Amino acid sequence: MNWNALYHRLREQAPTLELRRDEPMARHTTFRVGGPAALMALPRGEEVKAVIETAFHWNIIPLFLGNGSNLLVSDSGYDGFVVKLGEPYSGGEVYANELMAGGAMPLSRVANLALEHGLTGLEWAAGIPGTVGGAVAMNAGAYGGEMSQVLCQTHALGYDGRFEVFRNEECGFSYRHSVFLEEQHLILEAVFILNKGDPAEIRAKMDDLAQRRREKQPLEYPSAGSTFKRPAPVDGKPVYAAALIDQCGLKGLAVGGAQVSEKHAGFIVNRGGASCADIMELMAQVRERVFQETGVALEPEVRFLGREGEAWNF
Repeated sequence: MNWNALYHRLREQAPTLELRRDEPMARHTTFRVGGPAALMALPRGEEVKAVIETAFHWNIIPLFLGNGSNLLVSDSGYDGFVVKLGEPYSGGEVYANELMAGGAMPLSRVANLALEHGLTGLEWAAGIPGTVGGAVAMNAGAYGGEMSQVLCQTHALGYDGRFEVFRNEECGFSYRHSVFLEEQHLILEAVFILNKGDPAEIRAKMDDLAQRRREKQPLEYPSAGSTFKRPAPVDGKPVYAAALIDQCGLKGLAVGGAQVSEKHAGFIVNRGGASCADIMELMAQVRERVFQETGVALEPEVRFLGREGEAWNF
């Protein structure tokens, strides 16, 4: 692909569009690892439609990026086109019990906006380091809550630039999955239906969950949150990846700068200078050991992004 030619074409279509060539993806993931993306666009306002339509006419399917909080990018980078929403897609508004949030709005800000208006239902989201778009696509959740429980509508652009509205039941939600992971759509906005609540009680619940996170999760190090998905139940009983990893004595296991957190076995953290190769090798070792000792095959919750031919090494 002639990325230089696409760069100039996009510049013609949207003269004020922010474009970056060979942009280090380590700047855009919470793992803080990843080589350069060939081309990145950070559109604002109507620039979004021009970007998507131009890519469509060039037969390019962009990668739509949020906060990169569930993404592991190859050390060699990504030979592709990344689109990351800028303003005005990082704000929100409230009408009665409806909260409208832009696709680039951080979940923590969404939860606080709900609190300001005395709306309950998003307390669990306050500590998730993602954006609305990524959270909807992954059906993010924590502490018994998830996006599918509160989402009413999703407004998105298809890969051909057509505006579409998805009702909750059209999003294909399941555990850490939605239709947006299978079909290329850029999530512009989400509409949540919440309930009226007591602001003091909402704040107390958010504070409690925040304290639990600080006590149990390795927030002091870069990570992508839970590394592996929750396995299927065994003999009708729930199984948790962190418990299996801990059971196998893998807390503290390290490869290079990557380590299985000593605080929470479900997290692999970047202790400093970790590479994507370090993280992938550590994931492979954890997965092999857990399978050998328990018979459970762990599946990654984080998504891998690499160049053509690169994939998970297990």
